[in-house]
Amino acid sequence: MPDHVLAADLGGTYIRVARVSSTGRISHRRRALTPPAGGVAVIDTLAALLEQIPRKHVRALGIDVPGLAYGDGDVWAPNIPGWKRVPLGARLRERFHLPVIVESDRNAFVVGEAWKGAARNCRNVIFLAAGTGIGAGILADGRLLRGHGELAGSVGWMAVRDRYLPRYGKTGCLESHAAGPGIGLAARRLLRCEISAPEVARLAARGDRRAQQVLERASYYLGLALANLVSTLNPEMIVFGGGVADAGDLVLKTARHTMQQWAQPIAVRQVRLVRSRLGDSASLLGVAKLAFDATGTSGHTLFESARGSSAKVEFRRRGK
Repeated sequence: MPDHVLAADLGGTYIRVARVSSTGRISHRRRALTPPAGGVAVIDTLAALLEQIPRKHVRALGIDVPGLAYGDGDVWAPNIPGWKRVPLGARLRERFHLPVIVESDRNAFVVGEAWKGAARNCRNVIFLAAGTGIGAGILADGRLLRGHGELAGSVGWMAVRDRYLPRYGKTGCLESHAAGPGIGLAARRLLRCEISAPEVARLAARGDRRAQQVLERASYYLGLALANLVSTLNPEMIVFGGGVADAGDLVLKTARHTMQQWAQPIAVRQVRLVRSRLGDSASLLGVAKLAFDATGTSGHTLFESARGSSAKVEFRRRGK
């Protein structure tokens, strides 16, 4: 009986693939730059990486994308040129003759952390990913929260200020201020030099007060978003990941304090805010778990299992 799947993480900068066992063991990792031209070149690069991995005892292929994954396997990925509605699932099924599950990266993150990471065995979990953009994967009673049009978790659009700026129309309010590009923009205005978000974090870690001020402001906005998520969804855990989370306590300290100050008081006492334990393995494990669940013994087709009315990502309750 096949006990492995192929897993792929398609990002705006890198494509990463691996083979994942049913116990969560990752092997045969491969990585390549995402072709900047976009279009079909991205699918060709992805397929070439996957072809390097042994397919003996492989039952399916799972892939996550930085955008929307529709139930038919089509993808909208705004950070990849030409990917307005690409039939990724169909293309990969034709090429590899395997069942294919296509999922958004934010959903893959939260499933991965709940399966093998910081939120293991939790059933009400939010993964807040803050990097080039901001999004959230949400598990509610063990089910992925998708929304009417697969848009649940678009928290980069949360309103965390009381005055609208034109740039919010492209990226959303929270993302404009607290994602990597927004942090870089704020730093360039204050420091009057070209600087990126990772460089801001390095300066802040060395004690530069102006860099610390930039991070504190972004962290405050993240804290407001966390408070809103806690008050609305009452999770037991929020896992914080992505490039912005790499700054550690420089971001988490202010974000946690702000969350505790603004959130519903009972709900905020029930939640734990932690950093991702899996890092960039979370998405690979997440799509692998979803692929295993979707191609199990039920005999359902892939997308019925993944997105049907009875679909559920199963995790055991704590202590069982």
